Amino acid sequence: MDFDISENLKKIRFDIEEAKAKYRKRDDIVRLMAVTKTVPYQRVNLAAGEGIDLLGENRVQEYLEKREFYDKNAEVHFIGHLQSNKVKYIIDSVTMIHSVDSLKLAAEIDRQAAKAGVVMNVLLEVNIGGEYTKSGVSPDGLRELVYGTGDLKNIKVKGLMTIPPPGKSEESFYKMNGLFNDLRSEHFENADMEILSMGMSADYALAVKYGSNIVRIGSGIFGARKYREEEKK
Repeated sequence: MDFDISENLKKIRFDIEEAKAKYRKRDDIVRLMAVTKTVPYQRVNLAAGEGIDLLGENRVQEYLEKREFYDKNAEVHFIGHLQSNKVKYIIDSVTMIHSVDSLKLAAEIDRQAAKAGVVMNVLLEVNIGGEYTKSGVSPDGLRELVYGTGDLKNIKVKGLMTIPPPGKSEESFYKMNGLFNDLRSEHFENADMEILSMGMSADYALAVKYGSNIVRIGSGIFGARKYREEEKK
């Protein structure tokens, strides 16, 4: 099944602008990220040709297989669960890691970034719904994690990321907005609370309402995953 990437992007951009007009300041910037999990690089580059300049990668191995073929104008963030032993494979080619949920992972990113001679921007992943099946720091443990990164010189905490429980997007985004604004009002040694990354294909307009400035959209752009898998056959 062929999905019209151009038309999908027009709808998403319209929805984002409509949500901004209702709930946000006119000059607020909301970046649209294309999530590329299972998407062939050719289709990713079609989206880049339609003005997408931010890609989200979920799997290290898949990213390593596709990265050399991507449009060079597109910035890449790593958004999936990241094992410490795989940090070294992506540290020199992504510009942000969204899924930092422990001081152990933050320290390994810091170590590998120092070896690569870079400072890596990171977001702290919050398990806002307390789900056992999801990674992320608990809301109660978030401040401790922010403080814990204070001595790490080769990472910079730029904000927060979350994936809400199914059917609980609005209450989760409301809570995340509160956490984000509380932290932004404080001073931390190694953190600038500038980015709130939340909202996917089913709830991105709600996320914009509650302050998200990066929305991560895969199926809304490229079609349902089962069709993307069929394209590879």
